This record gives sequence, C-alpha cells and structure tokens, in this order.
Amino acid sequence: MKIIVPMAGMGKRMRPHTLTVPKPLIPIAGKPIVQRLVEDIAKVCGEQVEEVAFIIGRFGETVEKSLIKIAESVGAKGTIVYQDEPLGTAHAILCAKESLSGPLVVAFADTLFKADFTLDTSAAGTIWVQRVDDPKPFGVVKLDENGQITDFVEKPQEFVSDLAIIGIYYFQDGEYLRDELQFLLDNDIKDKGEYQLTNALENMKNKGTTFVPGRVTEWLDCGNKDATVFTNQRYLEYLQERSENLVSESAKLVNSVIIPPVYIGENVVVTDSVVGPHVSLGDHSNVRSSVVSNSIVQQSASVLHSNVTNSMIGNFATVTGTPNDLSLGDYNTLRV
Repeated sequence: MKIIVPMAGMGKRMRPHTLTVPKPLIPIAGKPIVQRLVEDIAKVCGEQVEEVAFIIGRFGETVEKSLIKIAESVGAKGTIVYQDEPLGTAHAILCAKESLSGPLVVAFADTLFKADFTLDTSAAGTIWVQRVDDPKPFGVVKLDENGQITDFVEKPQEFVSDLAIIGIYYFQDGEYLRDELQFLLDNDIKDKGEYQLTNALENMKNKGTTFVPGRVTEWLDCGNKDATVFTNQRYLEYLQERSENLVSESAKLVNSVIIPPVYIGENVVVTDSVVGPHVSLGDHSNVRSSVVSNSIVQQSASVLHSNVTNSMIGNFATVTGTPNDLSLGDYNTLRV
C-alpha cells in the first residue's frame, strides 16, 4: 500500500500562520496535520504502508526532512515530488507518477477524519464521504440502490446528494489511475481551467470501474483559523477517548490547573495559570499568570498575563496583556 499526499499550496486562508510553514505542518494536538492524516490512514488501511509520496511546492530542506520523518514514523519510505504550477488536483497527483502503482490511497492534506472501519481493499475504488447539511460548497456523490457510486457532481447548486467527498480516495490499481490522469493532460481536458481528479474518476466509472463510498464518522476541516481550532478541540477529545497520554513528562506545571483534554509538549512551563479545556501547548512554550482555553499555542511561544481563547499563536510568538480571540503568526509580539 502507498499513500499519495498532495499538499503543494502554502494555504492563503491560514495566514499569518502559513507565511513561514505550509498549512499541513501546522500542529493539531501536538503533531502536524499531515502527520495525523498519514497515521490515521495507515491505521484504517489494515496493511503495511511501503511509501508515502508528498507532492509539495518548493518549501525547502527543513520541511522536506520533516515530511520524510513522518513517512518513516509509519514504517514507510518517504518520497518528495514537486508541483511547481497549481494546475489542479489531477495534475498534482500525476506529479507523483513514479509512485502511482499498485494499491494506493490519495489524501489531500487539509483534512482529518475519524473512522471506525478497515479499508476494503477488494473494491476497485473507494471514495471517502461524509453526510453534510449543505452540500453546495462540496463535490458530492450519488449512489444507486446497491450503494455503488453512480455520479460525481461538483458543488451542486440544486440538491442531488448530501454525501460530500472529503478528499481521500482508495485505488486498487495505481497504474490505471496514472493512465487516466495522463489522458486528461494529453487531451487538455479541464474543468474550470484546471485538470480535475473528478474527471478521471468519471472516465474510470464510464469504463466499468466500480466505486463505493467509505463513510467516516467525522470529517474535520483545517481550512482556516477557526476551523483548525475546532479540529484541534475535536481531535483532543478523540485522543482522550483512546486514553492517550497527552501531557509530556518533561512539562513543568507550577501552581496551575489543567482542565482536560489538553496536550502539553516537551519542556513546557505553566505557572500560576489555568489551561484548558481544548488547548495544545507546543514544545518549549511558556504560560504564566494566564487563562488559556480552546487554543493552539505553537512551539517556543509565550502567553503572559493574558486571557486567551479560540486562538492560534505561532512559533516563537509572545502575547502579553488581555486579548481574547487571536490569530498571531510566528515570531510576532503582542502587548495589550
């Protein structure tokens, strides 16, 4: 089994947090979004992952080394390939053409999920979906009476289905997928000016490929600050349900109250403060004389004499004073 992870963009909707790192490396409960994604896919695959191919922009050596370590953490080889032009989802996946062979999962790196199934690898293809209240902003699938996918509809303005495609796909035959993606590029078949994976899926279906839905129990978006903070909240609850240890032994908690679920990283110092619920404190962060709830505080950041909620505070940033709802990027200082 292989995992193909397109993550080429920095993530404009997540600025200022993506000015220095790509969005998939922003932490959720102490681990980068893309690491959580890869680990969760490896769990539901039910078999060994041999390779994780990351499709990225030119993010630099530090980011690439981090991604290789993520692949190695699930016992797989890490591969880095580049998408230098944003030409669509089909083009992004095809950038990893050397890795498109055998059974594989394609997972776009701005989403997380909760699932209680093991992937059925006997199916030719599985499209992971989640029922949503308003399907208009999403690509959706239609099913027949046998539960097989009959149609892919992109952002329907009239109701056709409420099963939204969440951006994770299983293909039994990677070479077949590669050939269908190449066909789109060779024949300049675009939708809204880009080469789209859904066009390849439609062509495969028309040739007799059977696609079935894989239904997750929860779909967690990381598209903007508020969505990412909520995803951190839900993921902390999920890890608490699994009885995972979320507080590092090296953390120093002095005269403070911790309200679970809270993730506290290595060498964190919390003094005279209340932290939680739903807070992630990155390694080497410092909280003093403060109240922090429902927030992500990244590595080596400081929160001093503040009341912070529903916030993201970047690496090496410092907050002093009494702000409430914050989105503060790396290396910034805010005093109120």
